[in-house]
Amino acid sequence: MLGRRALASLVLGLAALPAPTEVLAAVTGASLEAVGPGARLTLTLPANARWKLVAARSPNRLLLETPGQPWRAATRLRGAGPVRAARVERGRLRLDLSGPVALRRAAASGNRLVIEVVPGASGPFARLAGGGGVMAEGGGTAAATRRAASLPLVVLDPGHGGRDPGALGVRGTQEKRVVLATALQLKRVLEAGGRCRVALTRGNDRFVALGARVNFARQRQAALFISLHADSAPGARGASVYTLGDSSDSLAGALARRENQADRAGGLRLPSVSPEVQAILASLIQAETRIGSARMAEQVVAELREDVPLLPNTHRQAGFVVLKAPDVPAVLVELGFLSDAQDEAALRRADHRARLARAMGRAIHGWLAQSGNVVAAFG
Repeated sequence: MLGRRALASLVLGLAALPAPTEVLAAVTGASLEAVGPGARLTLTLPANARWKLVAARSPNRLLLETPGQPWRAATRLRGAGPVRAARVERGRLRLDLSGPVALRRAAASGNRLVIEVVPGASGPFARLAGGGGVMAEGGGTAAATRRAASLPLVVLDPGHGGRDPGALGVRGTQEKRVVLATALQLKRVLEAGGRCRVALTRGNDRFVALGARVNFARQRQAALFISLHADSAPGARGASVYTLGDSSDSLAGALARRENQADRAGGLRLPSVSPEVQAILASLIQAETRIGSARMAEQVVAELREDVPLLPNTHRQAGFVVLKAPDVPAVLVELGFLSDAQDEAALRRADHRARLARAMGRAIHGWLAQSGNVVAAFG
């Protein structure tokens, strides 16, 4: 047993020892690999750690910041895909790019953060880099909430509803019910992916005017508008996709005339400039919208082809009212034709509608990535 004098000496000796160094949370692992034409960055860091991915130009690069998390992983990573090389610089990871990129995924789950980028268009990347540059961020409930609120909005438009049943199948199937069921399934697919927000022009059996559907998307500054239908046309079978334009054939023209009841889309919101400049701006916006719509149609056709029968000449053009928003890229997807017994039987099955939803979900995610929209997920 220690005496009083010895115990006092021990206490004084312990007090003289330096204070223990605080153990900080840190980034403890990092890897970079090619995934198709893109690149995947995987980090190991504490759960709920804050992080932010920033885009910058001259030269094109990404900067990954991890505030409060010192770097304890490899400080240099070999390039992959559009990332030429990556190195730690002033406490953050710098990814030098071979060209502009778009964010395909940013998902944090537990102590693992996965970021995927793919080659992107120069225009969206330049606008993002010039507008603050934040491509994605996360960590903590508040940050995740802010991030989710800034995700691009996709509006799904199940056709018809209420007093308007739409087309009737040979077995009495109502178009309004089939397209609503598919839209709700697609909403679940997109929300599970966490890369966009989703809104429906109608979530139940009610009538919504065509102009109101268009205005719904425009007032919310939607990134994309998807209208879902299952029409009737003798001899036609298979899914198809429509973008705005002069009717590409008699079938497209007939479908558009049947769907269109009124054209009440409003005008563009343009700055207070001369009429000549406003005309130029309107023309540029509408041209960009049509390009975005055509790109979406290509994505939908490519994905549907993997899962369901398609109508010949699958991407068609017609003057559907719901496609006429001048500032929101839009497509109308015919899921099939209720006038065809095989299409109707398929559309009545939940598993077939689920396949359609998954295919369209892949198309939407691909379009968002190509367009440079912020697409992030929090696991």
